[in-house]
Amino acid sequence: MTSSKRATSVPPRLAVSIGCPSGVGPEVSVAAASKSRARVLLVGDLGALRAAARVRGLDPARLVRVDDAREAFASKQRGALFVHEPTPPLRAVDRAPGRPGRAGGAGQLAWIDAATDLVSAGIADALVTGPVSKDAIARSGAKGARSFRGHTEHLARRLGAPEVTMAFWTERLTTSLVTTHLPIADVPHAITADEVARAVYWTARFVVQLDARGPIAVAALNPHAGEGGLLGDEERRAIGPGIRKGQKRLDRAGVSVRVEGPVPAETAFRLAASGSYSAVVAMYHDQATIPMKLLGFGEAVNVSLGLPIVRTSVDHGTAYDRAGKGTADARGMIEAMALAERLVSAGSTVR
Repeated sequence: MTSSKRATSVPPRLAVSIGCPSGVGPEVSVAAASKSRARVLLVGDLGALRAAARVRGLDPARLVRVDDAREAFASKQRGALFVHEPTPPLRAVDRAPGRPGRAGGAGQLAWIDAATDLVSAGIADALVTGPVSKDAIARSGAKGARSFRGHTEHLARRLGAPEVTMAFWTERLTTSLVTTHLPIADVPHAITADEVARAVYWTARFVVQLDARGPIAVAALNPHAGEGGLLGDEERRAIGPGIRKGQKRLDRAGVSVRVEGPVPAETAFRLAASGSYSAVVAMYHDQATIPMKLLGFGEAVNVSLGLPIVRTSVDHGTAYDRAGKGTADARGMIEAMALAERLVSAGSTVR
């Protein structure tokens, strides 16, 4: 999607799906919304949000239910936190802290879809998502729930995006994934030149949008980048060709980013953390998330690259052990909202 740069005086409109009602999602959502300069619409269960406000020390009366999202975004009511509730209210037992169930699982998926549709229709400018339980969604019995493996894959299907790349961002480190939620045994077979090129392309587009012009590194899969094939052939078979293919695609698109690799993963992340690389393209989930959580736990943001909308998310789970206690760390949601606002204000999505 391309658009003219938004006037900085007009705060972006954020549709925020609140995540699992039995986790910390409602709490971090309401806490971050109360601090955001954007126009925020919380999409989820009003009862769960009011309970979260109470434990957070916020006045639950500030949460105002609206039937029409446009009403919330147009409102001049100071101090209000608007809530769109697209599903019937949950019973208290269905949103009990730390005890996810079928009704809450179905709700999570419905709230994601409702918030996504608001952005897709142009009613909101960006989607921000709270932490969900994949298991609770899959067991909910809701339509399409059994195939849910995560926001990235679900949103790609729902929005018809031919390519999507999962990425994680902090001011100190940006990393993205060639493969996402796969058993580790399936990863080598899923790494192809086309998949590497896809991740390279969208990662480079993203860092340019954030005005980071340094080179990006593509991590190797095997120790020491395979030692010339002695420790694996994925570097020669797929990663190296994918880097070259991705660089050509960037050059054709006029995106001036140099791509280097395959770089041994331990070296790539060390150099990226020190500022030598603007991002690292990782081969699999934990190769990216371990360094990200070590360097930026609590404030890292998950970004879906290649969607026709801006989508950011917290980079943490439902934290059922902390739910309902008022002690959840809201920094991740605050950063997710701030990054969404930044991307919207930049004038285009990360397509």
